[in-house]
Amino acid sequence: MSQSTRTPDAEIDVAFVQRWSPRSFSSEAIEPQHVRSLFEAARWAPSASNLQPWLFVYADDEASLERARPIVRDGNRRWADRAPLLVFVFARRTNAKGEPNRLAAFDTGAAWMSLALQAHKLGLVTHAMGGIHQDRAYEVLGVPSEEYESLCAIAVGKHDVPERLPDDLQARETPSVRKPVGEFALRGGFKRA
Repeated sequence: MSQSTRTPDAEIDVAFVQRWSPRSFSSEAIEPQHVRSLFEAARWAPSASNLQPWLFVYADDEASLERARPIVRDGNRRWADRAPLLVFVFARRTNAKGEPNRLAAFDTGAAWMSLALQAHKLGLVTHAMGGIHQDRAYEVLGVPSEEYESLCAIAVGKHDVPERLPDDLQARETPSVRKPVGEFALRGGFKRA
């Protein structure tokens, strides 16, 4: 992986720069203790009022992967079908009182990032994708749509060589650049240019 396009402008832990979202996955199975470790990391993410609204439904054996893969849209299946672990991410819509939890997706995002950083620490790669069939996620995985919002799926596995990807995706198998901090961290308030 080339770091040339990923140079931080302030001192940060190297994991934030090294973690990226490749598409080339080895189909080699992930050790069960590593799968547990991913969800343990997500468990400790911060959440508003400690509601922990995230729900991860995963497939990591051939039978469950065969059922889960059609949830992923065809454009993503071109590469995600090789991943040995697919995780489908949901956020609980309400709190214990039945009131809407407007921070559920925010908190679930924190849990996903915890999972992604733990995967990186274990030498695994992750790629989250919004390109899924939301209706199929509820139907295939048995998650009640009135209780949970389907957010995305995550492919997890060991990184493989780009040559395993379709030709048109090989050129995209590189870490992406980021906006400068000044474009999204505004001191004192929002000002139009």
